[in-house]
Amino acid sequence: MTTNLLVKVLVTVGSAASIGFGVWHFFVPTWWKWYSYIDPSATELVLAVRAINAFFSLSLVLFGVVNVLLVCGGRSNRYSIVVVLAATCVLWLTRVVFQLVYPQGSANPILQYGMLAAFIVVFLCYAASLAIVALGKPLA
Repeated sequence: MTTNLLVKVLVTVGSAASIGFGVWHFFVPTWWKWYSYIDPSATELVLAVRAINAFFSLSLVLFGVVNVLLVCGGRSNRYSIVVVLAATCVLWLTRVVFQLVYPQGSANPILQYGMLAAFIVVFLCYAASLAIVALGKPLA
């Protein structure tokens, strides 16, 4: 497998997962009844949680789409790809660290460690792509 193809596969896998997490996260507050844990009179808190979740969800989707467009589109340069992959790596590494320090899904070890494994895989897809692009030949 050529390095260009490897980068495209890794970015596509990482981006598909990122987009999937983003789309899924739009529905999480309803499915997990987030707002039932907040005092109904705390309307500003409900609005803040809703806004943060929408921003987070949309960010995951957009980063996934932008990465695929840059790497697979064939019209971008190495610098733009490295910048966006680096930003994406920082975001996913932060998510991995948060899952280690403040684990979600801790009521169910399968969920907790499954989430951690998924976050690590996504991070590694992007990190490996970043290393290949930054240290290798320009993408064709």
